[in-house]
Amino acid sequence: MNPKDLKYSKDQTWVRVAGDEGTIGITDYAQKQLGSVLFVEVKQPGEQVKQGQPCGTIESDKATSDIVCPVSGEVVAVNSDAIEAPESVNQAPYEAGWLLKVRLADKGELGKLLSATDFEALLSTLQK
Repeated sequence: MNPKDLKYSKDQTWVRVAGDEGTIGITDYAQKQLGSVLFVEVKQPGEQVKQGQPCGTIESDKATSDIVCPVSGEVVAVNSDAIEAPESVNQAPYEAGWLLKVRLADKGELGKLLSATDFEALLSTLQK
């Protein structure tokens, strides 16, 4: 089940907004498709990210994929635990497996993202 308090991108990333910051990670569906996550690399604090553009890469036993940022802004924190123990992305993609925090440049971008209900409808079309 996808948490209802998150916004989701069609690129299988999520954002949890608190004030002017967004915590970003990949969805449970994405981590299942990737298989065992072996390596994660993300932009560092002070760097800018743009909605719809890569903000990092994730490598698994199946593939290496871009992590597409769901929002634009400045990176303010990186989850070093997920970098050092990438399996946390598989074990808890919405909790311990978050990847980075961004100071939001434009909260209006959140309107381009999906609610949990809309994201689950998207997933049902992908799983057919």
